[in-house]
Amino acid sequence: MLRVAVVGSGPSGVYAAQTLVQQREVPGVLVDVLDRLPAPYGLVRYGVAPDHEKIKSLQGSLRTVLEDERIRFLGNVEVGGTALPAQRLLELYHAVVYCVGAARDRMLGIPGEELAGVHSATAFVSWYSGHPDAAAEAFGLPGADAAVVVGAGNVAVDVTRILARGTAELAPTDMPQPALGALADSGVRRVSMVARRGPSQGKFTTKELRELGTLPGVETWADPAELALDPMYADPGAAAALPAVARRNLEVLRGWAGKEPGEAPDGAPEEEPRRIALRFYLRPVEILGGPGGRVAGVRFERTAPDGHGGVTGTGVHEDVEAQLVLRSVGYMGVPLTGLPFDPARGTVPHAAGRVLRAGRASVGEYVAGWIKRGPTGVIGTNRPCAKETVSSLLQDAGALARRELPGDPLAAFRAAGLHPVEWPGWLAIESAEEDLGRSLGRRTVKIPDWRGLLDAAGADPA
Repeated sequence: MLRVAVVGSGPSGVYAAQTLVQQREVPGVLVDVLDRLPAPYGLVRYGVAPDHEKIKSLQGSLRTVLEDERIRFLGNVEVGGTALPAQRLLELYHAVVYCVGAARDRMLGIPGEELAGVHSATAFVSWYSGHPDAAAEAFGLPGADAAVVVGAGNVAVDVTRILARGTAELAPTDMPQPALGALADSGVRRVSMVARRGPSQGKFTTKELRELGTLPGVETWADPAELALDPMYADPGAAAALPAVARRNLEVLRGWAGKEPGEAPDGAPEEEPRRIALRFYLRPVEILGGPGGRVAGVRFERTAPDGHGGVTGTGVHEDVEAQLVLRSVGYMGVPLTGLPFDPARGTVPHAAGRVLRAGRASVGEYVAGWIKRGPTGVIGTNRPCAKETVSSLLQDAGALARRELPGDPLAAFRAAGLHPVEWPGWLAIESAEEDLGRSLGRRTVKIPDWRGLLDAAGADPA
């Protein structure tokens, strides 16, 4: 028998667990999927936008894996702290696979980033997704008229869409009630999503981009002069060499460039519609302050293509009004106490998933997902990534299984003062969230705080 701990219950962790129990080379594998949170599914629960129900339905597939009798979910178990250091975890299992993601956002590194009203998109997503670590705040939405989102990826598109959506469209989702109420009271009418490079270099996918143009009562616009700066946009023949996603993105933006700013969209109410502007070739250089130490705008420098796939500054500046600024310029992994870490890449050094210590493979320690490869790819990318790691683990299985273990790790966790939430506890949380939704006249509504989650699970606070 081989007993394995998988740290993290997001897609990479669940795919690793699934591959371990479905393989046939090593019989009798048992897997404990550990998570710091009392709820499973990682970014599928706490990162996918609540109005993207098709993607969120992936939770059903992850659930099927976690209900396998050879797999045990243990939430509310923090690895790397004083109660359960990494070395102790390795003593309790033959092997440990770390699938802990990339939890830190990148900073812009410009003056004024500390002003009130400047936040990471990560924090905003965690808030409206009901992550229990999220600050219980409304992000100044009632007092804001204009917002700037810095970035050109799907997360930037997500937060732009959530800011512009109407409450009636968000009410059927599982968004926590406090976030829904704050968005209902939001004064934001204008959202600018700004990229330092051109439209052909955007990291967003066409489906998400196109969705911005279908929001009821929302006008979406792109500046034709900025689009024309992109050689691939200006020359359709050259654009034929682009990947299919980039070509489709350009076609979507061509349609938006044909509108005049202020043109009312179909279905717009008589009141002023909300407006989304996609801006390109603008690099943020300073966050501008206003009264009370709050953000009042963002100063951008106009950029231009440098002929080598990058951009160069032109010295021309433009100020864009904003009372809310969300930066969405990428994620970084964070060090886990007891594991080696490459701060430049934000990953754990590894060889085919085997953790490297001082350049040598550490027997029994493995990584998968973003902490292995960095924050790249889509949810499906985690499956081959996990399979590679599990393949390395299985090659080591003969040596790993010779070590005797002290017994069921669950007893050791409890002896260390931890209070694991097992699968029945998670099912109790699900039931409580359904009850909460019914009490509010909605469908399932997330419980957004630690106390509420642990109470629903029937777990003592850790």
